[in-house]
Amino acid sequence: MDGTSALLEHASCVLFDFDGPLADLFAGHPASRIADRLRRRAGRLGVPPAELPETGDPLRILRIAARHDSTGRIAAELEEQLTREEVHAARTAPPVPYADRLVERLVADGRQVAVTTNNSARAALVYLQRRGLAGYFGSHVHGRAADPALLKPHPDCLERAVASAGTSPADCLMIGDAPSDFAAAARLGVPFVGYARNERKAEELRQAGAEHVVRSLEDLTPTTALA
Repeated sequence: MDGTSALLEHASCVLFDFDGPLADLFAGHPASRIADRLRRRAGRLGVPPAELPETGDPLRILRIAARHDSTGRIAAELEEQLTREEVHAARTAPPVPYADRLVERLVADGRQVAVTTNNSARAALVYLQRRGLAGYFGSHVHGRAADPALLKPHPDCLERAVASAGTSPADCLMIGDAPSDFAAAARLGVPFVGYARNERKAEELRQAGAEHVVRSLEDLTPTTALA
């Protein structure tokens, strides 16, 4: 058994990042366009335009806006707009190859599964219901908190998932596709496997410190544990 299979064999609960390991959330609703809309609205709400960079990452806009918002009103309005955009994207987002099958087989083997994501929990639930997977996750869908400071790499959503599963960090496994996923897992002491859809993503994960990286979720269905 290789190291990756051993991690999965040991885990009683598998924590999935949402966009990347489970779904290609923004395939038909590009994140860059959402970021543009959030940037324009943040400017109208009073965030200095010079502080709002050209970026394809909506969460970066949310974080920056929160730093210029002592009342929390701006961040709350932008977060709600982002949630609506993500819910819209979730209605058509395609699955990552082998993701559905991996979830089904993990649960069939007696493991718990949870979502730990910087995306909205509402969007994740819309997607899971559409794919017929919501029952496998139950109440274990943990999205971003109201405070942008608690987004990964902060381990907040992982902490909530571990607590709801009634297990320990060491008995879980995080499957993520970004350095922030690895950092959050490392801070909490959760073993980590990186999923990389291309070599660029794989190199980013390795440079962040991820020891175990797979290019296909098919590699995370070991016959010994999940046959």
